[in-house]
Amino acid sequence: MILVGPPGSGKSTIGRRLAERWGVRFRDTDLDIERSTSRSVSDLFIERGEEHFRALEREAVASALAEHDGVLAIGGGAVMSEQVRQALGGHRVVSLDVGLADAMKRLQMNRSRPLLVGNVRGRWQELADERRPLYAEVATMNVLTDGLTIEQAVDAVESALDQAATP
Repeated sequence: MILVGPPGSGKSTIGRRLAERWGVRFRDTDLDIERSTSRSVSDLFIERGEEHFRALEREAVASALAEHDGVLAIGGGAVMSEQVRQALGGHRVVSLDVGLADAMKRLQMNRSRPLLVGNVRGRWQELADERRPLYAEVATMNVLTDGLTIEQAVDAVESALDQAATP
């Protein structure tokens, strides 16, 4: 299963918890990129630029889809690539969504978001508005994580998967 969604939607946190519950491995393509380059995502954006990072991201997603059989979280901007969107076809893809207020609360803990500099609220909203149609395009189901604890969000994902499996 693959998780997509905007920054702060819970892809990594919910993905890890789902993998624990199901006894499978968790993988995050942003972490794959950081391991392979020995650079943080923020540093890659600053030092090499977004275009370079997106090329690494396309490669990381392709590798993860080919090699990984557990829960996979892909970076929030990965869906901007037509190549990535096509590669996600035929997979169970859950789009995690979140509103601005909840996203800001969650992102306060993590200031290393390279595309969220300056007016964080305004920039987050721009990115979310731009990407939501693409998340919807690749998703086989959508889960709103607003106001949910981690456990409630994990339960909501499992419920959506159960409903999708029921004819």
